[in-house]
Amino acid sequence: MRLPAEWRERLRFHAPDALSWRLLLLTFAFAVVVEILIIAPSAANFHERWLLDRLQSAELASVGVEALPYSAVEDDVAEQLLAIGGVQAVVVGDQGVRRLLLQAPNLPRTPDLIDMRRARTIARLADPWRTLVGHPDRAIRVQARPRYRSGDFIEVLAPAEPLKLELRAFLLNSLLTSLLVSLVAGALLYGGLALLVLQPLRRVTRSIERFAADPEAEGDPPSHRQDEIGRVERELARMQEEVRLSLRSRARLVALGEAVAKINHDLRNMLTSAQIASERLADSPDPQVAKALPRLERALSRAAALSRNVLEYGRSEEPEPQRVRVALTPALQSAAEDAGLSPEGVRLAKAIPARFTVHADPEQLHRILVNLMRNAREAIEGDATRSGRPGQVKVVADHENGDAVIRISDDGPGIPPRLSEKLFEPFVSGRASEGTGLGLTISRELAASHGGALALVDTGPRGTTFELRLPN
Repeated sequence: MRLPAEWRERLRFHAPDALSWRLLLLTFAFAVVVEILIIAPSAANFHERWLLDRLQSAELASVGVEALPYSAVEDDVAEQLLAIGGVQAVVVGDQGVRRLLLQAPNLPRTPDLIDMRRARTIARLADPWRTLVGHPDRAIRVQARPRYRSGDFIEVLAPAEPLKLELRAFLLNSLLTSLLVSLVAGALLYGGLALLVLQPLRRVTRSIERFAADPEAEGDPPSHRQDEIGRVERELARMQEEVRLSLRSRARLVALGEAVAKINHDLRNMLTSAQIASERLADSPDPQVAKALPRLERALSRAAALSRNVLEYGRSEEPEPQRVRVALTPALQSAAEDAGLSPEGVRLAKAIPARFTVHADPEQLHRILVNLMRNAREAIEGDATRSGRPGQVKVVADHENGDAVIRISDDGPGIPPRLSEKLFEPFVSGRASEGTGLGLTISRELAASHGGALALVDTGPRGTTFELRLPN
């Protein structure tokens, strides 16, 4: 039997790994820590108060003993005084002299000393737990400054077992009380966090999931809260609306691209027919036709190149590069031939280490190099100030920080400043008449698909330098 979608959603949000359960466990852990922080000092205070009560009782008993002639006390009277004070012996120290006022029978174990005249924070916190786990015959020697009589100190010997019983009862009552308080406080804290944080987060999560399943579906309206969560809800709603508009625009662009591809296909067929006709016109003896024919051929070539580049740029995505080791020198020679470089015109110069290789897709690397070299050649040939001087495209390659770095420079007129900042944008060209403005855009995308980068390093009156960086 399949549960309804609403029930499945509720079960998912209340699963053991959900944020609410983690928050509940965290609240419980904090409650336990707070309880420990409360119990430890409370146990130390109770332990100290119990011993101080015994000291005060013994001190009062010692005052009564010293009031008798020669401090003489009968055995039965001493036992009664010790029983009243809850101690086994009383010692008074004055000017380095210890006087035993009330004495009990010998003990089977050496008592532990607790000196309350000195600061002992750590020992004070540890004393209650030593008493709880101590031997049943354990006894405690307690020293403190007298309050009702003169002297350097008063010392009593008390059995630890009565203290252990009372301390255990106190800790049990304190534990139950603090546990109840911690649970109530934790429940209130968890309820407040669930109301103020968890519920809004669940609403945001549901909105994101619904949007991921169907971007056109309307989500819950953001709340009117003015805190951070309210800002998150409003920002999420704004981002979803922007993405929704972007998806709609992308859908329209896809439809437009398909229409342009069809038109472009027909246009290329028309251009092919026009080129065939121009080739036939080349045999015409008419001087006017011969004069106009070069202009017609250049126009047809530019139109065909634009059509080809638009189709190439309009692809939904380039195929994943099949990276292999490629020897750079043969790749440069092949790209130079396709880019129109020649010893008679714009020539290629190389400064590459022997057997230099790059890790790249051979076809995509060829396209990048051809685009860069063709742009360099056309920039040099289009420079009217050269006065027939030959041009040069220089390629320098080296390894830097684990990357293969290829720099392609020319000695052309440079790129105008107004174009250098947006040179890699589609349909932005440095050549007013012939460029389509897509070569560099495509080349940068190909470099990025390799995990590398293509950047304009320098441009000016002495030439332009591009840098192609590919990881090895």
